[in-house]
Amino acid sequence: MSEIKNILFVCVENAGRSQIAEGFFRKYVTSNYQPVSAGTQPVSEINPLAIEVMKEVGIDISKQTPKMISEAMMNQSTKIVNMGCMDKESCPALFLNNVIDWAIPDPKDKSIDKVREIRDEIEKKIKEFVADLEVIK
Repeated sequence: MSEIKNILFVCVENAGRSQIAEGFFRKYVTSNYQPVSAGTQPVSEINPLAIEVMKEVGIDISKQTPKMISEAMMNQSTKIVNMGCMDKESCPALFLNNVIDWAIPDPKDKSIDKVREIRDEIEKKIKEFVADLEVIK
């Protein structure tokens, strides 16, 4: 039985980008990996537009909830994906060794068309990331 490896997706509010990434990762990943998303300043609910654009592609993230990132989450993760926060105050995970930085714009306060573009960019990056994980198992 192989060990489950955690992949942590981090953004500031854990309401958009990281939740979308978690949803796509669940769709495309093998059973050896478990996605977790968290934020440094999580809000109370996921961005409704993020939920809507994910439903458009057949993924329901409405049951996911924003979570506060913890040291345990970071320490127990095989890889950490920083979705786009760029300073130590809002995103301390950026300064760890096993972090991948995707620099994706925050969908907060964006139009639905812009949120769709962000969703599509995240899906592309998730597909590439999952393909790399398959190679490096």
